[in-house]
Amino acid sequence: MARKNSTVTYALAGLLFLGGIGWLLYSGFSENSIYFLNVSEAKAATAENLRAARLFGTVAPEGISSPQDGPGVAFLLQDKDDPRQTMPVSFRGIVPDNFKAGAEVIVEGRMNPDKSFSAKILMTQCPSKYQKENRKT
Repeated sequence: MARKNSTVTYALAGLLFLGGIGWLLYSGFSENSIYFLNVSEAKAATAENLRAARLFGTVAPEGISSPQDGPGVAFLLQDKDDPRQTMPVSFRGIVPDNFKAGAEVIVEGRMNPDKSFSAKILMTQCPSKYQKENRKT
């Protein structure tokens, strides 16, 4: 009888352990899922679906402004494949030095119900002057 009880106890402990590991994996993946989209794909999605997203594109030449109450920038993000597709982006924080019209950027944050994007991270691509120039090796 004691042997049967210990087998049941080990089986229950194993099931609880596996269930706990499964729940941790599921919750970790679902909370850290971030979509990586271009502007056209983001505009086709709903704000509920894009609670966390990364967008990439080019800074449009028009519409760049700085907030009056601190560091940050507001701008239009253009789709690299279809420049007619734009999305307004607002960012609060230190703006990278090489941020300018025409720069390729990646923003991470969330889409608002009005189809604007609130970024918590703004990254710019390094300018071409930092890349190798026709070097012979």
